[in-house]
Amino acid sequence: MKAVRFFGHKDVRIVNDLEKPSPKGDEVLLKIGGAGVCHSDLHIIDDGIVSGVTFTLGHENAGWIEEIGEDVKGFKKGDAVLVYGPWGCGHCKPCQHSNENYCDHQSEMAFGGGLGLNGGMADYMLVPSSRLLVPIHDLDPVIAAPLTDAALTPYSAIKRSLHKLMPDEYVVVIGVGGLGHVALQILSEMCGSTIIACDITPERLEFAKKLGASYAINSTDKDAAEQIKKITGIKKAKVVIDFVGATSTIDLGTKIIGLDGDLTIVGLGGGNYEYNMNGLPFGVSLTNPYWGSRTELMEVIGLALQKKIHIEVEKYSLDQAVEVYDKLRQGQIKGRAVLIP
Repeated sequence: MKAVRFFGHKDVRIVNDLEKPSPKGDEVLLKIGGAGVCHSDLHIIDDGIVSGVTFTLGHENAGWIEEIGEDVKGFKKGDAVLVYGPWGCGHCKPCQHSNENYCDHQSEMAFGGGLGLNGGMADYMLVPSSRLLVPIHDLDPVIAAPLTDAALTPYSAIKRSLHKLMPDEYVVVIGVGGLGHVALQILSEMCGSTIIACDITPERLEFAKKLGASYAINSTDKDAAEQIKKITGIKKAKVVIDFVGATSTIDLGTKIIGLDGDLTIVGLGGGNYEYNMNGLPFGVSLTNPYWGSRTELMEVIGLALQKKIHIEVEKYSLDQAVEVYDKLRQGQIKGRAVLIP
């Protein structure tokens, strides 16, 4: 079968001779419908956060069940499903609460398929346990694949702060890319707060307004923080969600967050923050959430089924994977790229 394989630092190849896996026990073989291309992949390919192993890329995966192991219950051939991305041990307390993204044994394991283990940028994917599958009902797997990260991650981050997002408050989204453009839709549906979006291109700022942002600010403007504070007034923003995570965007977040606010850093931009007592207003929570739970993925699917959210998808073939990663590096992907076998 064909697959997009990671062989080492900046070494991604399309191979055509992988053996099609056969499931056993609780394993499930998935015929891939679509695999999302995430900026996190570049941290593997370019930055070496995973090394010393060869594997198939792709951690945003959806498709149809092709074959099941003898112990699988509740699924059958042809069922359309998503693959929950963070694979935990399945036995510790967080995993038992469906929070495999915070598995107690995470430091001892690969993060999941496409993140050290074989992922879904291939004709087929072997999923190690049926507990990692979530039915998508009438959703198209090609369109649904990015829900597993591009929607789940912002949804989980927003839920943490939802109790603070009252109609008289302000929420700032920094970065209107693969995750940020979904975050704007989720915020528009789930809270009444005024939404302010930040990005660096006029096209994305205009895109943000179409997705529910009342204001759109270029974060490279020297007075970006002052522009935002003119909107929020003395209270500043109650919640700031940074989908970039660069030093410059973290610095912007610290300038615009208000008392008892939430400064949430989702992006993996490698930024630094030096804490000091006078650097943040009192009561601010600084968090770096990781992905989301299986139950939250079910909730995200519910939003998609109700057409409350949609992901802007650009479709490509597996053979175009290297080209797509180059486009991603250059910021030329609007929304999410999806590879289709």
